[in-house]
Amino acid sequence: MLNMAVPRKSLFLVCSIPRAAFSTSSRIQYRYTPVEKEKTEIDVVDLRSDTLTLPSDQMRKAMAEAHVGDDVFGEDPTINALQKRMADIFGMEASIFVPSGTMGNLCSILSHCQRRGTEVLMGDQCHVFYYEQGGIAQFGGLTPRTLTNLPDGTFDLDEVIHKIRDADDAHQPRTGVICLETTHNRCGGKAIPLEFMQQIKEIATANELKVHLDGARLFNAALALNVQPSDILKHVDSVSMCFSKGLGAPAGSIVAGSAEFIYNVHRLRKAVGGAMRQAGVLAAAAFVGLEETVPLLHKDHQHAKKTARAIAGANSSSVQVDAEGIHSNLLYVDLFNGVTASRFIDRLAKVTEQEKADLKESIVVQGGAYGTHRVRFVFYRDISSEQTDLAIKKILYVIQEMSG
Repeated sequence: MLNMAVPRKSLFLVCSIPRAAFSTSSRIQYRYTPVEKEKTEIDVVDLRSDTLTLPSDQMRKAMAEAHVGDDVFGEDPTINALQKRMADIFGMEASIFVPSGTMGNLCSILSHCQRRGTEVLMGDQCHVFYYEQGGIAQFGGLTPRTLTNLPDGTFDLDEVIHKIRDADDAHQPRTGVICLETTHNRCGGKAIPLEFMQQIKEIATANELKVHLDGARLFNAALALNVQPSDILKHVDSVSMCFSKGLGAPAGSIVAGSAEFIYNVHRLRKAVGGAMRQAGVLAAAAFVGLEETVPLLHKDHQHAKKTARAIAGANSSSVQVDAEGIHSNLLYVDLFNGVTASRFIDRLAKVTEQEKADLKESIVVQGGAYGTHRVRFVFYRDISSEQTDLAIKKILYVIQEMSG
């Protein structure tokens, strides 16, 4: 009999938390090989995610000294200032601070689609579809309808047009919004072309639809395209952007759009438990991320490209990368010839005696498994040029070992 069960290891494995972890007697377990520093000094280069970026000293100082008030009453001055600043940067009428990117996408899509049963078009590799628990269905009664993502994060325009429902046909649900993502996580951190976004907006307008952008790494996309964030956002009705990834804040995202749209998001934020009180401590961190970290994002892109070129230069048939296709701080490695993601990650997290003798140092590299034969490495502010070189040294050593 054909086994139809989905193999556990084929799922997203960066941070899989078992049910038992939530008991009081258990500790949360993450799906990566833990590293213990004992007698020997080990250089650990953690490339699992840019969410690992730690608040800088300046960020911690700003948080401690932030002027705060009750944001539920609209009286937190730091939150209010951040919301105005982001609306100005984005070229949009208004914005609102939310605790997370998932909440930002959820409230945005629900704001655009206030009738249950509405259909939402989105890429089959997008974050909203893959990693947000189908929240638009759980909480809004909305139906996702997928479009086939091309390798660059776009999709075929004819497919988009074909999948827009006939609003006058009583047999069909109505299409409400088209979702885009840039940079596109599962499509290799690609910044989707502005021409494509313009074409999607034209299709949406012609069919009275809205366009929402999951711009969690919007500043990375703007850097990759050499444009301002507002140039990207001309082609969408709303956006959700994270402060807690490469910008280094401990939490928080911003949602932006029209004033009426933000009014509805404000109500939805309250309904899903996202209203906060003295949230200015988080807004202060976001301000520092804008001033301190955004100007440094190019280094993260450089480190990802440097690592990709080194891996490609190894000419391994088992570990391969599209070095010319790296747009941002995300680097995906594809594995062949029996090398699995779990095996590759586990080996990178270990230091053998032979390795110590060969390299004259002990290096551990941590990455995330995406499926059974794909690994992601993410570069961020806390990963220096020296650490990047260490990561390259270790990865090339393991590649040589596995190709031998």
